[in-house]
Amino acid sequence: MRVNLKVLSTFLAVAENESFRKAADQTHISLPAVSMQIKQLEERLGVTLLQRTTRKVILTPEGQKLMVSTRKAMAEIDAALLSIEQAANAQQGNLIFACVPTVASTRLPALVTDFAHTYPGISVGIREKAQPEMLEAIRKREVDFGIGPLPDKPGEFECISLFEDPYVALVPDNHPLGAKNEVSLRELVKLSPSILMLGSSQLQQQLDAVLQKNRLQIARNYDFTHVSTMAAMVEAGLGVGILPKVAVPRQTTLKVVHLVRPILSRTVAVISLRGHALSTASQRFVEMCRQVLSA
Repeated sequence: MRVNLKVLSTFLAVAENESFRKAADQTHISLPAVSMQIKQLEERLGVTLLQRTTRKVILTPEGQKLMVSTRKAMAEIDAALLSIEQAANAQQGNLIFACVPTVASTRLPALVTDFAHTYPGISVGIREKAQPEMLEAIRKREVDFGIGPLPDKPGEFECISLFEDPYVALVPDNHPLGAKNEVSLRELVKLSPSILMLGSSQLQQQLDAVLQKNRLQIARNYDFTHVSTMAAMVEAGLGVGILPKVAVPRQTTLKVVHLVRPILSRTVAVISLRGHALSTASQRFVEMCRQVLSA
């Protein structure tokens, strides 16, 4: 049986005030309208809910039962509306996103701290994943969005570019390139017998294409997952490291040399599933990413 929510609200006002007149004042409707709504409710249910006396209104057992149930229902509705309103205002909620390690360990800490201060009621979950795993997590909707290099073929993904991240060479201070601020790929290949790379299929594809175009060959014998491991190997003299500039350790004695002719870079972006609307909490975080990371 469907009963108008407005009628139940009027009934609750009468029951709690034990008065039709006080209920009319509380609900801001006329006294005859209150009486009519209660009469229609009783006729619809087929029971008497209220007993009228000259002094006050008394609930029948059926009326008492309906009052208790209506109170619970109204409380749940109010709680749901408050939750939706708070979520809309980003006062509470939760989000979970994936991020490539090179960005997560360098650009995210300050950003997430600022977000926590601005939106203390929002719970944040971060999953560090390489780009292929990140895209798969977005595709399966295991995360709300991802932060990492633009996919080669966006296709099913929506992308918001944040910043351009050039690849650089990492060399010991006493290396022949240590005195330079930039180096061409041809010179790098000539001076370094071995190239160490931070594992990235995107970088490897770019590098292979440039090497093939310029008819250059390098000895690329080592790929690493963690920046700290690569830095240690470069310090030990194993070779020259190539990695995204954003991933360069802040505390290091190694020298950063920019790659030129050609410049190799990647675009870091917020990546989400096309056609999948982000939650209010996610929208707030993405907007902060655009303001902070782009700058």
